[in-house]
Amino acid sequence: MSQTTRIFTIQQMLRDRGSVSKETFLRELEISEAQFKRDLAMLRDQFQKRIPYDPKTRSYRIEETEDGPDIELSGPMYTMAEIHAMLLMQDLITQIQPGLLEQHLGPVRERLKLLLGSAALSSEEVRRRIRILHMASRPVEPKHFRNVSQATLARRRLAIRYHGRTSDEITERDVSPQRLVFYRGNWYLDGWCHVRNDLRSFAVDAIEASTVLTETAYEVEEDFLNEHLGSGYGIFAGPAVHEAVLRFAPAASRWVTREIWHSRQQRQIEPTGHLVLTIPYSNDRELLMDILRYGADVEVLSPDSLRNTVKREMQEALERY
Repeated sequence: MSQTTRIFTIQQMLRDRGSVSKETFLRELEISEAQFKRDLAMLRDQFQKRIPYDPKTRSYRIEETEDGPDIELSGPMYTMAEIHAMLLMQDLITQIQPGLLEQHLGPVRERLKLLLGSAALSSEEVRRRIRILHMASRPVEPKHFRNVSQATLARRRLAIRYHGRTSDEITERDVSPQRLVFYRGNWYLDGWCHVRNDLRSFAVDAIEASTVLTETAYEVEEDFLNEHLGSGYGIFAGPAVHEAVLRFAPAASRWVTREIWHSRQQRQIEPTGHLVLTIPYSNDRELLMDILRYGADVEVLSPDSLRNTVKREMQEALERY
């Protein structure tokens, strides 16, 4: 039985029986006198419970207050497994994006470690045993992430100064956030842009200033949102107006057959071991990058426009060598 579970049981015993002897605690909890003393110390020090010992009855009881026995423990009670899971989850979040929610998670982590006592997982141990490697991820300013997430969940409009990397322009935007997306190691905000009067996806790391406004966010219907930002390929999504057909060599097929390129992709394994992958897309920018990383192991069968784009990119790259 973990210390957290024992404390919960001690609380229950005192509430049900009024007073309980030390011998009864030791027998029913199956613990040593030293363990019992540590549990009492946690109840008294951490939970601020006065549990005096009555020498006449040789038992412990909860001290009375104006409202009766002060028996309820403040805050939720968790099992050791639940606390381990929450600490692990917090450390994984920190590894995914260092400093992102540290202002809020730090105090919670310390309280959980107090509950767990000597069995607490250290962040260093978690990172020794579980590693998250960042590939092409871009750090997000925690202040802007907090504003974006707050506005998204509270349904408030958001004023941002945004650096569009494609055009290399900085613009002021008034956005109604719809959802936050974590995609390939980076955070994106899907929102209704009141400047462009249209749906847009914003890279959160490209936000240079942010302010949560008092105005209520404009709500975009889920079906409309998915149609315009969720049906195309990757983060450069839009209404899917094209369909790419890719043929992978047998060696690459063993990898690609386990990958999800799109929620509506279709796969077909040929007798030769080649994989034919069909995926819808709108903008070919990100799809092009994924195709090129497979080099000679993939061929674009259709459409001709995508096939010619891949051919041109390869020819230009070859000229540099």
